[in-house]
Amino acid sequence: MNKNRLEAFSDGVLAIILTIMVLEIKVPNDSDLNALQKVLPILISYLLSFIYIGIYWSNHHHLFHSVNKVNGTVLWANLHLLFWLSLVPTTTRWVGENHFASMPMALYGFVLLMAGFAYWILQKVIIKIQGKNSILKKAIGKDFKGYASLILYVLGIFVSFYNLRMAGAIYIIVALMWLLPDKRIERLFEDKDVD
Repeated sequence: MNKNRLEAFSDGVLAIILTIMVLEIKVPNDSDLNALQKVLPILISYLLSFIYIGIYWSNHHHLFHSVNKVNGTVLWANLHLLFWLSLVPTTTRWVGENHFASMPMALYGFVLLMAGFAYWILQKVIIKIQGKNSILKKAIGKDFKGYASLILYVLGIFVSFYNLRMAGAIYIIVALMWLLPDKRIERLFEDKDVD
């Protein structure tokens, strides 16, 4: 099967997720800067979630750049990823409206963990279809960043019940690890062009 419909659908879902998140931000009734203090936690949680969705969109684009065709398993693995990402707006709002309380932070971390796990599954399914000599397999190698992210998410979930700032810092660290698009796939394509 052609991958174009999967990419277009995924792009649409991610765009809707970003739209829902921004629509969840309520404008303050007052017109002075002090009014922004009331919504500052919501704005901070929105910023972090916007960055995360942007990271997934960018890396999803790179991931499917290495794919020639898809099958039903890839479609379902991709839907699994989109399911977890679709929960980001809800957990983002819960975190922001409750000023980064323990349970919302833990659930936010759980959704990030499951999205990371779903992305890992998607990679594995694509590699299985394309074979161990695929561009994707060569590009991700041992996938240190992927495994480190999952471990840090689990740590962030547990830490959120003891130290909210540390939990927030862990989620930010993972985002910083992935902030720039994953260049591993791009490098392989550049190397092929040079040859």
